[in-house]
Amino acid sequence: MYSEPLSHLPDPRYQQEFYDGVTAKRGIAWVIDVVVISIITLLVSTFTIVGLFILPLMYATISFLYRWLTIAGGSATPGMRVMAIELRDSYGQRLNGGQALLHTVGYFVTMTTVLLQLGSIGAMFATDRGQGLSDLVLGTVALNRRR
Repeated sequence: MYSEPLSHLPDPRYQQEFYDGVTAKRGIAWVIDVVVISIITLLVSTFTIVGLFILPLMYATISFLYRWLTIAGGSATPGMRVMAIELRDSYGQRLNGGQALLHTVGYFVTMTTVLLQLGSIGAMFATDRGQGLSDLVLGTVALNRRR
């Protein structure tokens, strides 16, 4: 007889409300975060002459710090907060600084190629818990925030 591994996360078959619409909300949250990161990058680059010459590096650095620090501080980026979702680890707990760092590194690795990006988006739509590639590796999940 097959039995699923134990998990401390809500079961998507019996507690679907935790997962309803999360994949779409993650997409909208990502757009919000990209806009905020772009504005921050443009503001920082205008105050430094060198900033305009290293704009892609500056954007990547600001994006990395933005994602890592906001996830470490509340288990969600500002875009995720607007969309009322948050990340949880395999025990159902908010991510700590180390887990947030690993999740951010996973996000950046996924963003290196179109195939990994598409694979991660496809996994979000195909898995019961809407997990992207880095979520599957780390055992994390995005859930609707409790009201």
